[in-house]
Amino acid sequence: DLTAVRADIKAKNSTAARDALLKLTATHEHADIYSLLGFSLRKLGDYGQALTWYKKALDYDPFHRGAHEYLGELYIETGQLPKAEEHLAMLVKLCPNGCEEREDLERELAAARKK
Repeated sequence: DLTAVRADIKAKNSTAARDALLKLTATHEHADIYSLLGFSLRKLGDYGQALTWYKKALDYDPFHRGAHEYLGELYIETGQLPKAEEHLAMLVKLCPNGCEEREDLERELAAARKK
């Protein structure tokens, strides 16, 4: 149950979320845990570790929409727009009729292109 972690993330308490998720990785293997850990680390500015956990999430579940969105956002934040576009292309395949993850990454990419 990731309810408390999601509440920490929503409250922008990335440190608490990171700490709770790191504990979970010792006993659980799940793409949601890995993706949210990557998200928390990215919000804390640790792009290298975030990248590691996003990739682990996608190794575990190559179709994990959240991991594709968040990894795309990491690439936007680090100025690697072509790599972000690759993850958007995957989300287009996974969500041909649209989904929140696809729409969020599309919006972030559009804003980045305007800069």
